Amino acid sequence: MDFALPEIGEGVYEAELTAWSVHVGDAVKRGQEIMEIMTDKAAMEVPAPFNGVISALHAEPGQKIKVGDIVLTYSGAEQPAAAKTAATGRPAKPVTSNGPAAINPMKRLPVKAAPSVRQMARKLGVDLAGVHGSGPEGRILIEDLASRIQAPVARSPDYGTPGTRVKLRGLRRKIAEHMVIAKRAIPHYSYIDECDVTELVRLRDNLKAAYARAGAKLTYLAFIVKAVVHALKEVPLVNASLDEATNEIVFHDCYNIGIAVSTPGGLIVPVIRDADKRDLGGVAREIERLSNEARAGKQRLDDLRGGTFSVTSLGNVGGLISTPIINHPEVGILGVGRISKRPVFDANGQVRPADIVYLSLSFDHRVVDGAVGAAFANAVIGRLRNPALLLLPEKL
Repeated sequence: MDFALPEIGEGVYEAELTAWSVHVGDAVKRGQEIMEIMTDKAAMEVPAPFNGVISALHAEPGQKIKVGDIVLTYSGAEQPAAAKTAATGRPAKPVTSNGPAAINPMKRLPVKAAPSVRQMARKLGVDLAGVHGSGPEGRILIEDLASRIQAPVARSPDYGTPGTRVKLRGLRRKIAEHMVIAKRAIPHYSYIDECDVTELVRLRDNLKAAYARAGAKLTYLAFIVKAVVHALKEVPLVNASLDEATNEIVFHDCYNIGIAVSTPGGLIVPVIRDADKRDLGGVAREIERLSNEARAGKQRLDDLRGGTFSVTSLGNVGGLISTPIINHPEVGILGVGRISKRPVFDANGQVRPADIVYLSLSFDHRVVDGAVGAAFANAVIGRLRNPALLLLPEKL
């Protein structure tokens, strides 16, 4: 029997086959992963809806395939459980590895975890019953799941092998195509300024333990996203896009902030939707969820769409200044460098130590002029210098 590429998302009709998870002659069970595909920067695993033996593969890794294309042939398929029920009029008896399912299985003790933690566990395929909770009374926190995904996250990056050639495909090809479009279509200009984040460093150090107990990993990026949202509200022209077909500037009334995440396959930009409606803890949890799912290769297509402005941070790797490429069709992007301790002069002319970070902004010069870019940067800096304001509700 033939197996065709099934529907993979609303409005998605084509994908790239990045890898086969099976070979000719393999016995496959229903639900087993058979192939990996890439579409619109989203990596997906395609499970088998059948039981059988693979007899032929009809596509090669790197090949573009469309929904409905025959991708493999299998034989020896078993009758689905639903069909057996219809044929006999009786549901199949549930069976475990030790025989028929017990009538009164032992009940597990209840697991203490927030809904966001349970959702993340489901995404990662982690059984919370086997996770030790580090929160109050054994409550499981988001960070308690980290040990379950350390293997793929912590592996050494592959920087290539001298004297070899590697096909440009999968996520790497998608990144290349997107960057070419962005640089060809958008006349970039850069704006760089420094920001004293001494108070931000102190505030985060004081709050991170409390947020951890509440199930949120508080990073500098969460503060930066909140500062960006406030700046976008002050300078709406930066929260816009250029509709080249109609030659119109589209002012967005939502604040969907893309965050660049480095994964083993390359850089992707999942989106924090409605960041203006989330408090600092909510932004921190969403950053952690999106980052963990991206690094584990489990990002959802919907999480990669609809951004209105992007932030990329290399502070944990190093570097002071960058010239980030705008995520087309947005009109701006913020690059955040490493926080460094430096001597500065205070208002009285006295030298004091300060934590300084460089903010590197790129703008679409068709939409955003230099003065507008400066106004936006000043708005971001004003909030980061006074981070306590970021803890207040949007409408006070």
